[in-house]
Amino acid sequence: MEGTAEPNGYDHQQTNGHNGESNGRTEPDYTKSFDNPYQVTEPREGYRQVNDTFDPVTGAYPRISRPVELIRPSYDVVVIGSGYGGAVAASRMARGNKKVCLLERGKEKWPGEFPSEIIPAVKELHTTNAATDGLLGGIGKLGTGGDPTGLYHLIVGDGQNAFVGNGLGGTSLLNANVFLEADEGVLNLPIWPEELRPGVLKPYYKRAAEVLEPKKYPKDFPKLHKLETLEKQAKLMGWSEKFDRVPQTTRFEDGENSTGVYMRASTLSGQDTTGLNDGSNDAWNWGTEMFCQCEVRYVTKAQDREGYIVHFAWHGGKRANFKDLFYEDLMWVHAKELVFFGAGSIGTTEILLRSKQFGLDMSPDVGHGMSGNGDILAFGYNTSEYVNGMGREDPPPNRPVGPCITGIIDCRTGVENPLDGFVVEEGAIPAALAPFYQAMLTYLPGRVFPENISIKGAVGHVTAAVGSRFFGPYFPDGSTEKTQCYLIMSHDSSQATMQLDKDRPLINFSGVGKSHRAKKLAGYLAKLTNLIGGIYVDSPFYAAFGEKEITVHAIGGARISNDGTGANGGVNHKGQLFKGVEGDVHEGLIVCDGTIVPAALGVNPFATITALAERSVEHIAKDFHIDVDLKTKNGSLNLFGQPAHDPFKGEHPPVARVQEIIKTARDDMTPGIAFTETMDGWIHFGEDSETLDFQRATLTAKSRGEYARFFLSARSWNTHNLVHDKEHEANLTGTFTCPALGGTSMVQGGKFNLFNDDPRSPDTTNLTYNFLISQKDGKKLHFNGYKVVNSDVVFNPLNLWKATTTLYCTITEVDEDEQPVHNKVRGKGVIHIRPTAFLQECTTMEATGSSLYAKVSSTANFLGYFTAKAAGAFLTPFIPQIWPSLPFNSYQNPTPWSEEITVEANDRVKTKLYMWEPQTIGGDASNAPILLFIPGAALDQQIFALPTIEKNAVNYFRAKGYRVYSMVHRVGKTIVAQQNWTTYDARRDIQAALKKIRKKHAIVDRLDGSGPSTTTYVVAHCAGSLALASGLLDGSIPRQWLSGVTASQVFMNPKFSKVNHVKASLPISMANIYNLIQGKWFDCTSTPRDGYIQQGINQLLRFYPVGHRNEICNSVVCHRSSLAFGRLWSHKGLNEATHSQLENFIGGASMANLNHLMYQGTHGFATDSQNENLVTPQNIARLKGLPIFFFSGSENEVYAPENTDTSFTTLTEANGGVCYERQVFQHRGHLDAWMSPTAHKDIFPRVEQHIQNVMNEKYSRLEKYTSGNLLGLKK
Repeated sequence: MEGTAEPNGYDHQQTNGHNGESNGRTEPDYTKSFDNPYQVTEPREGYRQVNDTFDPVTGAYPRISRPVELIRPSYDVVVIGSGYGGAVAASRMARGNKKVCLLERGKEKWPGEFPSEIIPAVKELHTTNAATDGLLGGIGKLGTGGDPTGLYHLIVGDGQNAFVGNGLGGTSLLNANVFLEADEGVLNLPIWPEELRPGVLKPYYKRAAEVLEPKKYPKDFPKLHKLETLEKQAKLMGWSEKFDRVPQTTRFEDGENSTGVYMRASTLSGQDTTGLNDGSNDAWNWGTEMFCQCEVRYVTKAQDREGYIVHFAWHGGKRANFKDLFYEDLMWVHAKELVFFGAGSIGTTEILLRSKQFGLDMSPDVGHGMSGNGDILAFGYNTSEYVNGMGREDPPPNRPVGPCITGIIDCRTGVENPLDGFVVEEGAIPAALAPFYQAMLTYLPGRVFPENISIKGAVGHVTAAVGSRFFGPYFPDGSTEKTQCYLIMSHDSSQATMQLDKDRPLINFSGVGKSHRAKKLAGYLAKLTNLIGGIYVDSPFYAAFGEKEITVHAIGGARISNDGTGANGGVNHKGQLFKGVEGDVHEGLIVCDGTIVPAALGVNPFATITALAERSVEHIAKDFHIDVDLKTKNGSLNLFGQPAHDPFKGEHPPVARVQEIIKTARDDMTPGIAFTETMDGWIHFGEDSETLDFQRATLTAKSRGEYARFFLSARSWNTHNLVHDKEHEANLTGTFTCPALGGTSMVQGGKFNLFNDDPRSPDTTNLTYNFLISQKDGKKLHFNGYKVVNSDVVFNPLNLWKATTTLYCTITEVDEDEQPVHNKVRGKGVIHIRPTAFLQECTTMEATGSSLYAKVSSTANFLGYFTAKAAGAFLTPFIPQIWPSLPFNSYQNPTPWSEEITVEANDRVKTKLYMWEPQTIGGDASNAPILLFIPGAALDQQIFALPTIEKNAVNYFRAKGYRVYSMVHRVGKTIVAQQNWTTYDARRDIQAALKKIRKKHAIVDRLDGSGPSTTTYVVAHCAGSLALASGLLDGSIPRQWLSGVTASQVFMNPKFSKVNHVKASLPISMANIYNLIQGKWFDCTSTPRDGYIQQGINQLLRFYPVGHRNEICNSVVCHRSSLAFGRLWSHKGLNEATHSQLENFIGGASMANLNHLMYQGTHGFATDSQNENLVTPQNIARLKGLPIFFFSGSENEVYAPENTDTSFTTLTEANGGVCYERQVFQHRGHLDAWMSPTAHKDIFPRVEQHIQNVMNEKYSRLEKYTSGNLLGLKK
């Protein structure tokens, strides 16, 4: 409860009766808006008043507080509370060029936003049961309830209750703005220290008055009946000389106040007690950053750096719905130098006591010496005078209510004992209570009737009561309009205490209402009432609830010590907090509100608290060498614009980024959406985090108890952008809790991306979380987390739940620009949303907007998008297919060739050969080793020079110093392929390419006949490998032309996978059926403009068997290529860029070639075009001495992995095992061996290892020493 506050000047409130006003107009700046949704609400017009703090164009009020999303991790000064003292501290420190953060528990409200009716008022009421017995009087228990950030806060204690305000401005939003100094008799009591004897505070009262500009109600203003009634009562009591009009900070004329805000004169509505402010915001103009809905819980000394940590619970984002975490995972802000406590007596004392529990040393006197300032509330009901003491929004011009308090009977002088002094002031009842006023006054017990009332007087009482009942509370002749409201301030024992019991504050004011002095004062009020024929009625709390008074001026709790030690007070005369019972203090912890007042003042404490705060801040500024600028005037302030001073300009880019997002959304008045989420699990921190995968890291974290949790509020200020922009971005704010990082860290300026396409994997979307982790010691780390939603969830609700509730987390170090350093991993693991947490999360969803329609639309858009994306993944086979796109030119890694060569085979078929020069740094590249890539059917050189991955095969081998060639044979992705060629025919193109290479590089055979002086290493994939094997087997490609071979996925013993085998073994060839219906060519691409048969095929292929559900996708090209050849990849092995552009990399196949492939795949050997077996002993002998590396992917769905094992075993048995190697790569499919973004980590290095072995003649030497029988196999 960021408690009581002073009005006018400093950073906040000055009352003007109902509404405040500023003068200028510039473009509104909603960047600093508090994040409760603004409403377009026309301001009411009252007497002599039009509210200038409402923009009729945008329908919004100014917001000088900032969304918590913009809070910075560290400030020079943190001020807790925006009340009397907090406002002074924030203003003066900001004027001292300090970077100031102000935290306020309540909300920011402006005229037109305060409740004026009972139902809205009740919604703003928050109750705290601080009674030790948990009882309200004796009638039963009253629990703590209501909105903790509500405007009205009722604290129920033992013996007395307290009423304070929550909001930007504290209780000054509700008080009557009476500016009266404490009398010298009180200040001369021994409870006050020598440093504060009478006269010391005079200059500070003066300084406060210069800012606050108190004035008495002008005598030439309209007559106020309640004021005249009080004056009459004073005369009848013989107290005429004690009556006066109170100085108050209410505005009675148009014009700028002392801080430059243009104010209209008061409406004289009497509504001061239900909420007023004017925005007289000196602290704001000097750069103080104010944050609302921030309930400070405690303060600790910062570890490993200077200053203090202020821990607070943020009520935004409905975070309080997570009851178990709300007060555990606290947010915090670092104060480098100073923390000022200005949360009001009750609020500050609670914070201090809790800080003590968390290890902050302080005096045992804290929590003692509290006072209700001798407050007594009572009523003079149904008098003979017209009082007009009920507030109303629009009072008649001839019968204004006036300010809440206007007059005073000051009985502080002429008494022997200053403690016998008191003041009586008249008041106004809020309009929200008017309908219940009569019933409350009629039925409350303990009423005191006037003595010797006449029959006429009795009849008048009855008539007036009936009039109010039937004609309403504002009936001029009714009993309620003849009721005077009293507020007494006097002296009590100042012995109230507060303690924390199970984190609940317990307040004991025992005996306040039952004291002799209280009863004597009640007698005075009864006499005042009876003298004008009225019935005296005690306050509702006193009369009905066990003789409990209510105070609106709670003071004390960390009182000023009268001897400079902690033995007799909580703070020294400067407000600095004692560390114990001696004189040592926390130099940077200063209490500057009513908490330090050592005893009841017997008068409104507003002026004294402000003066004490001014003095305290002045002394602290001197101690810390802070030069406070008290001379510079603000000029005319425009609260819709920017502050004149910005000490943070250019700092903290994440805050600047979010600030710009907020400003744009506010300017455009766009509806937004917000929700809060918590996830927990296990994150391992250690040097091995980088090398561990998520599963192993999580298991390691579990074994070590490395628990982690975040508690984050996601907010988008523009739901349309969240749903439709490519980034689908929202902001993240909250906490990350992990013992390994020292407890709770702050999350600020984070990014949440909703269902973004995952560039690493096709048909996969991610929900990503990226944010800075700010640790309490000042260090920072970067958190990256992602949820994976892919085809694993198809028709599987459990998998869908797991996908959307499982977050894969990586924590890395950051560089000096706070950007992640990806190779410096500090932590890794997996966290989850628990089902109970998900249900709580659903209750936190909150839309913002200017109308109910905007809010409903915002919610519908967000939920519609979320549902559509989740349902789309769940129902992938039924959602719209992905068609080939327009030509794509913006590749990640374009790999242009150095030379394009036309090759003509011996049957005059022309194909292409591409060459890339080696990447050499100096030196001669003319003798660079030569590497030839041969792609498979329907493919071209692009699978080796893939432009959609960061490092492709051509990049890799060029960087290693190879001259790289890649050919496109006649069954590849070329127009020639439509002419019914087979893989056996393609051997001619390979022969021609090798001849071209030999000629180009003048490759000649050695004189001894052992082979050429320079040879070519060949990497052949799939059908290209079959074509190469066919040429080697039939002798058309001499073995001596090759130094070695990598056979990718197949060589001379093709064996189909299960699905392909079933498809190829059908009684009637599918290729023949297609040939009859559609012709001899099958294109793997298709468009929506294709004919009905092609469209029918496309629709049927939605359900083509692809294996595990995580291989399901919606790409038409992927489906059609799977039909022709089998599934060509494991989808996790392709990135999205590749999968979305398959039409650029895959062509088609002729029915002749497909039939040829199916025959070979079902029979298990390479054949010629007439299906004659080429794998004969004579042909196998031709391969003797040729090093071959066979490899397969374990998840190959085109050719079963055992096909390369068959070739390996066959050649080993026939020719010896020295020259042959084989490997199965786990988690690899077919083409993703070459097209995967990660192939450079496993496939390419293994191939290069084989090439190096060949170049180093490893196999020749082994052959010599083992006579070709390395494995001991029969030749």
